[in-house]
Amino acid sequence: MNIFINADDFGLTRGVTDGIVRAHEQGIVHATTLMMNGLAVPYAVQQAKRFPQLQVGIHLVLTYGRPLTTTTTTLTDASGHFRFTNQYAEQVPPSQEDVLTEWTAQIEAFLATGLPLHHIDSHHHIHGWNPLQEVVLELARRYGVPVRFAPTLAAHTDYLLTDTLYTGFYGEGIYLDLWQELRSLDSDSVEIMVHPAYVDADLQDVSSYTTQREEELALLTRLTLPDDMTFMSR
Repeated sequence: MNIFINADDFGLTRGVTDGIVRAHEQGIVHATTLMMNGLAVPYAVQQAKRFPQLQVGIHLVLTYGRPLTTTTTTLTDASGHFRFTNQYAEQVPPSQEDVLTEWTAQIEAFLATGLPLHHIDSHHHIHGWNPLQEVVLELARRYGVPVRFAPTLAAHTDYLLTDTLYTGFYGEGIYLDLWQELRSLDSDSVEIMVHPAYVDADLQDVSSYTTQREEELALLTRLTLPDDMTFMSR
């Protein structure tokens, strides 16, 4: 089984960024995804360039902070922040054109850092929202990179990073036997989504998932990959 261990929220805060770097340098994390509207983006870019073996994708955002564009009015509330929450499936979908404009701006901002773009995923899995399927596929085609698995994209295997996404390494799930959990999956390639971090004041302000990120970090720096699994080289 090919394994891709990917840490979300790179650049959200310095503490998150430092936790991901440590989980890479001293642990089993070999990829991450950068939020271009995070609180520590320049610092994250600096850290990524120090560790070129860390594969960096983009964590597309519609559910946190402010957009990079100013014309995408169907995406924002009266305060100028994104109007979507992690319960976006219950909300009125935005204009696909506005999403394409904003997400293109986020990707172009990523490329302007000089980092190579490895893959596409999103905050709160919003790239898997069915109304946005064509936007995601268009971006994958345009930039020539794979996309994180989502059930709505399962039929588009040529675009997917892996066959399966494992989200169980989260909350109480971090205490499960990760490798045994993965062996129960009928898949040749699996992305493991993780959230290691050092909890700082900024993280406490913007996220409800805090102290367990440090527990994830502790585990990710102790685990070793079993002989029957290999890191995915794509």
